[in-house]
Amino acid sequence: MTGYGMAEKHTENYSVKVELRSLNGKFLDLNLRMPRFLMPKEIEIRNKYSKKIERGSATLSINVIKHKVNANDVQINEALATEYYNKLKSLSDKLGTSDKDIFRMATSMQDVIYQDNEQLDPALYTLVQEVADEAFVIYDAFRQKEGKGLQNVLAGYAQTIAAGIPQIEALEPERLERTKARLQKNLKQLVDDESFDKNRFEQELIYYLEKYDVNEEKVRLQSHCDHFIESMNKNPKGKSLNFIAQEMGREINTLGSKANHAGIQKEVVAMKEELEKIKEQALNLL
Repeated sequence: MTGYGMAEKHTENYSVKVELRSLNGKFLDLNLRMPRFLMPKEIEIRNKYSKKIERGSATLSINVIKHKVNANDVQINEALATEYYNKLKSLSDKLGTSDKDIFRMATSMQDVIYQDNEQLDPALYTLVQEVADEAFVIYDAFRQKEGKGLQNVLAGYAQTIAAGIPQIEALEPERLERTKARLQKNLKQLVDDESFDKNRFEQELIYYLEKYDVNEEKVRLQSHCDHFIESMNKNPKGKSLNFIAQEMGREINTLGSKANHAGIQKEVVAMKEELEKIKEQALNLL
């Protein structure tokens, strides 16, 4: 699920800021951004927040500012700088060019000025953990709020599908009269036919009556909609809701195949539209 949380703390020696953000995704993709001196703790941090976030495309950013810099924090490789300078000076003399920027160029070369691999201050790491945990609390509250809104939206989709069932029932008398008129017309033609087989006709009549009966589908669809809304009010999980939606889809498809009525087909199409919305949004729930 989407979420955002940010926290920061300042002490005499350090300022720490942690940001955690995520976008919807089926699987977890956690990207860590932090100073090099925290790298020894990368696996620990990754494992901890992978379990907490669960899934989605997430970024955890840790920024640290030191208010006091030790003399040994910054190092200059004098031998390498001298070698760069001599080589550049020799090339400048050979080409007859100005050598006024050679010192700046030599000191800007790779590995000339670097930060020594320092030991991680336990107090700093404790501070980082505290700020990261606080950022996650804010991040999770953001997700909970979004999830509550999404829960109401999904419940609304299910209620709209269930509301289509009475609409179908209101159209059934008209459907029944049309079907009856069509059967009576066909029956009259069959009776006049010398090859008319009464037993065969009764079997086919029973078959069509069963084929056009949608009472079971309506009952099951209503049950699935109720179950979906009930699950939303408890502890909704994306996978379980998706399974219920699949069952709803089966009943809606069967209603469509048995409809044999333009008005009922229209209601079925409207139900399918709401069901597609459910399937799309259910993937955003953990």
